[in-house]
Amino acid sequence: MADPLPLGLLAQFPGPERLVDAARIARAEGARGVDAFTPFPVDELNDVLDIHERSIARLGFYGGVFGLVAAYAMQIGTNLDYPLDIGGRPLIALQAFALIGFELTVLFAVLFMVVGFFILNRLPHYHQPLFWVDRFEHATRDGFFLFLATGDEDAFQEGHHLLASLAPLSIDEVPR
Repeated sequence: MADPLPLGLLAQFPGPERLVDAARIARAEGARGVDAFTPFPVDELNDVLDIHERSIARLGFYGGVFGLVAAYAMQIGTNLDYPLDIGGRPLIALQAFALIGFELTVLFAVLFMVVGFFILNRLPHYHQPLFWVDRFEHATRDGFFLFLATGDEDAFQEGHHLLASLAPLSIDEVPR
């Protein structure tokens, strides 16, 4: 039985400018499954890789609205079920409910964002094939990596030729 085809190719570049240029060329050549790994955010990569995700912010907004509605509903329901007429205060005094409303708004906004972060990123992720590439440990310090996913032998060969033409520092196969 033949060795299984690698999951993809990982190329290391000397700096962020070269990585951005390589990602731009790879996308222009029609490469699929292009991803980049850097030790710090490189904003140009978001445009090149077409990453414009705002799901976490939306989840925070929805969580905040849910928390605010829950806080007011809880306090109004409690005051209607157990009415206390003290000093002529109205049963539903919205100003008095503002503190708990604020607290639950913040609490649920943060909870929705944290849980959403884990779910959207499929965490915890116990197996990441990129960790089997020895050089990949530099991605957190000083390495700039471009990953090309390969699905078949032709895509593997095309990806290897494409990466070789970009003159990276190294090209590694990412095992399955």
